[in-house]
Amino acid sequence: MTTSFERYQKRRLISSYFSVVISISLVLFLLGMLGLLVLNTKKVADHFKEQIALTVYLKDNAKEVEIEQLKKSLAMADYTKSTTYVSKEDAAESHSEEIGEDFMEFLGYNPLQNSIDVYMNADYVSSEQVDKIAAGLTEKGFVDEVVYDKPLIALLNDNVKKISLWVLIASSVFTFIAVLLINSSIRLAVYSKRFIIKTMQMVGATKGFIRRPFIWQSVKLGIIGAIVALIGMAGVLYYLNNSFRELDLLGDVKMLATLFIGIFLMGIVITWISTYFATSRFLNLKTDELYY
Repeated sequence: MTTSFERYQKRRLISSYFSVVISISLVLFLLGMLGLLVLNTKKVADHFKEQIALTVYLKDNAKEVEIEQLKKSLAMADYTKSTTYVSKEDAAESHSEEIGEDFMEFLGYNPLQNSIDVYMNADYVSSEQVDKIAAGLTEKGFVDEVVYDKPLIALLNDNVKKISLWVLIASSVFTFIAVLLINSSIRLAVYSKRFIIKTMQMVGATKGFIRRPFIWQSVKLGIIGAIVALIGMAGVLYYLNNSFRELDLLGDVKMLATLFIGIFLMGIVITWISTYFATSRFLNLKTDELYY
């Protein structure tokens, strides 16, 4: 009979520990993914900014030497990420493929111009910076015009600011919720042993002596939960990096290491603090209050 009861108690204990570990790992996983989103918000925004091209159209009388000098100066400019020279012949061929017919046969000549597409570094993609760059290029005598999507740049920068603000707010809210959820799981685990705590106290055990095994047990559960969460994060991160290689999510090793260490330490610290206050609460209760 005693053996059956002990097995029952052991199963209940394992089930309780399992539920705590699952709760901790799920909360830390969601918190870690949110942290990953926060850390990569700028990288994602920069990726979209760097897809916007500033097109420099050249006059037909532009000399080959002038074009080569412009290409070199653009390639060496601080604001340039990459450049692509598009000859009028290549532009005509591309345009013909898009419309499905050779428009030059109808017109009898090629009305398009030689051009250079300039893809800028994200830090320079703002209305003021691009206006300044375009004005400088237009001053060159062999440049016909500089074309770019000014409304798109303004809209993109405005949306990036809004998204960054809401991501910051969401991360703060979710961090608070994560602490509450882990704290609730730990308190429930300690609550199931409130009579053991009071019995130990009644036989003369000090508060520190009583707290120690509970804190150590919770910290171990926090470590296990954090490891499970980190494994899940690593799997999702690997999948996202293979799906969106242009973002290079695994490129910043220091940032990722800091995030993973932070999630691991958070699992330990939150469980330690939650257990400390949970045990303190039951240590300060009177015996008859344990039944409520």
